[in-house]
Amino acid sequence: MAGHDEVRDSELRLSARYAHEHPWVVQAITGFLSAYFMEHPGFRVRRHFAEPDSGMHVWLCEYPPSMTMPRLLKRLQADIPPCRVVTGDGATPAYLLDSPDTG
Repeated sequence: MAGHDEVRDSELRLSARYAHEHPWVVQAITGFLSAYFMEHPGFRVRRHFAEPDSGMHVWLCEYPPSMTMPRLLKRLQADIPPCRVVTGDGATPAYLLDSPDTG
């Protein structure tokens, strides 16, 4: 399947602190990602889970090269309380949504 080789993966993470401050955001992000799939059929969430140790919520996403996660995040940030995005480099790019303050 040549088309599958072109798929990119990313992790969208939500810090436990931000989720605690805004409990409804987990459901809002899940709904947003479902709607995004309807708008961009090449995008999909492969898995959503909560990490027991860190309390983070994680959405494992895949999308075509023509789509960018920063664009998705910009649209998402318009629908949720202010947050900062921390990017992580690794085998799978990761984007952490956290509270805007660092302290």
